[in-house]
Amino acid sequence: MGFLDFLVPVVMIAGTVAFMEWFAAWSHEHIMHGWGWGWHKSHHEPHEGGLELNDLYAVVFACFAIGLFYVGSFYWQPLLWIAIGITIYGFLYFFFHDGLVHQRWPFKYIPRKGYLKRVYQAHRLHHAVKGKEGCVSFGFVYAEPVDKLVKKLDNQPKPYDKTAHLDDDERPALH
Repeated sequence: MGFLDFLVPVVMIAGTVAFMEWFAAWSHEHIMHGWGWGWHKSHHEPHEGGLELNDLYAVVFACFAIGLFYVGSFYWQPLLWIAIGITIYGFLYFFFHDGLVHQRWPFKYIPRKGYLKRVYQAHRLHHAVKGKEGCVSFGFVYAEPVDKLVKKLDNQPKPYDKTAHLDDDERPALH
């Protein structure tokens, strides 16, 4: 086994993970906040229980990856590497979005500094606007700096929760 036999799959897997962040952000903005709002709306509203209609998007991506695993295993191996990259991205999405931001795991952890705090705050700013229009920060693993996102929200006409990105102890008390 030569060096390229190792390098090509690693580059394809890493490239797929990077592409998936771009694709996920694009589809979040243009599909989920567009014609696919029917499923995604459940994610922007309070709900009971662990699952929401929006989770069907993860099922669709998982089915696509499973199909690529099958075709890549039996017919054309590069599709297997792409499937691995999509699956790795799925785990990253689950960790960052479902776990870290929306606390869909059995313990609560809110980051207080660094990159994880920025991701957390950016997605909270995404949810600071009611409805599908006027939202910011559509990525799941990469997040723009919070001050830039706040400026974007300030420059659009729709009202938003100006405390969404603050730590719980920095938020004004609700009466």
